[in-house]
Amino acid sequence: MKNKVNLKRCLWQCLSVILVFLILFLGFQWKGYREYTSNYNRKMDAILREVREKYPDITKAELMEILNASEERVYDELEESFVDSFGIDLEKDSLILENETGFRHSLMLNGLFVILLSSALVGLFLKYNYNKDKELEQITRYIEEINQRNYKLEIDDISEDELSILKNEIYKTTVMLKETAENSMRAKNDLKESLSDISHQLKTPLTSILVILDNLIDDPEMDVAVRQDFIRDIKREITNINFLVQSLLKLSKLDSDTVVFMKEEVAVRRIVDAAVQNVATLCDLKNVQVERDGGGLENVRVETDGAGLENVRVETDGVGLENAEDPSIICDFRWQVEAITNILKNCVEHSPQGSKVLIKTERNSVYTAISIRDFGDGIDEEDQKHIFERFYKGKNASQDSVGIGLALAKAIVEADRGHISVESGDGGTKFVVKYFQV
Repeated sequence: MKNKVNLKRCLWQCLSVILVFLILFLGFQWKGYREYTSNYNRKMDAILREVREKYPDITKAELMEILNASEERVYDELEESFVDSFGIDLEKDSLILENETGFRHSLMLNGLFVILLSSALVGLFLKYNYNKDKELEQITRYIEEINQRNYKLEIDDISEDELSILKNEIYKTTVMLKETAENSMRAKNDLKESLSDISHQLKTPLTSILVILDNLIDDPEMDVAVRQDFIRDIKREITNINFLVQSLLKLSKLDSDTVVFMKEEVAVRRIVDAAVQNVATLCDLKNVQVERDGGGLENVRVETDGAGLENVRVETDGVGLENAEDPSIICDFRWQVEAITNILKNCVEHSPQGSKVLIKTERNSVYTAISIRDFGDGIDEEDQKHIFERFYKGKNASQDSVGIGLALAKAIVEADRGHISVESGDGGTKFVVKYFQV
């Protein structure tokens, strides 16, 4: 019976109607009985008075004895009843006509009561069934609208009845389906735009490769130096295509949640060192120097015996790191190196020849941060809102940029419960990656 509000209401209405009819029925029965008794007693009283007048010798006690005598005793003394001679059957007929008439009226009234009670109960049942069928029809119509992909339904019923609860659940399902449909449409549009961007990104280097190959084929006697330049151009374009494909594969894995991040405690210095090593060639080509602090301190002296990071002695001026320890985070080392590498690569690419890129780490009770700053031309204020979007290329983007590195970095950092932000101006650009303490 839980949540069957309408059924409970119908049952209470039925019980109320039955109770009212029962009270009326008993009242009329009691009234009829009192009228029957009154009529009978008045007639008997008149007979007894007449008998006393004609037979004064009969005492009241004798009369009462006759009245209260058992039926067997009366019939033992009399061979037949007095009224038999009048054609009246004591078993079927009433000697008092008023009682006969009252009985018939009572019988008709009882029948009317039964009819009214039955009609009321049937009416209540039909009303309950009608309301239920109406709600079921409405629910069916809702479902048909949903099947027609019409999710603009409004259900204002706040009752706790089971059908109302069903309608509310259907409404919730409708909202979810609507959101799913909108997300699906958005995903289709995003996929369409992504495919268009990918097609454009692939078309440019492939076209360049085809043109270079046509030149090589058409001129077999081409100068060796020119041929070597063409081959290097082909290699560069193929490298760009390979980078694009690899980045897209990584992004697709992150989007489909198929990447399992290996959680381990990793020193931030290890991540930074690996990222710096990955961009070392690019730094040499652009003559850009990468400078790192000792974990967020301006005055930190690091000494090592040359055996790597296993035997490191850190001296500090007492500001910053507690216990002279490098900060560490819980993350997937390989993926975070990928993220920091992409950010660092972006900074190096936008740094002028002979400039430097600063990497600084910081730790507090809330998060551990890695900040990477270049001293280039900076990012336009409007571009800052979109630089982490896929395939977005700002005004100062290089010709070879495909606009996917920062989007991949953001996806990786956020997947490891981190946050990435950017600050930029005329003096350069600063990226800050924060890893919050678990």
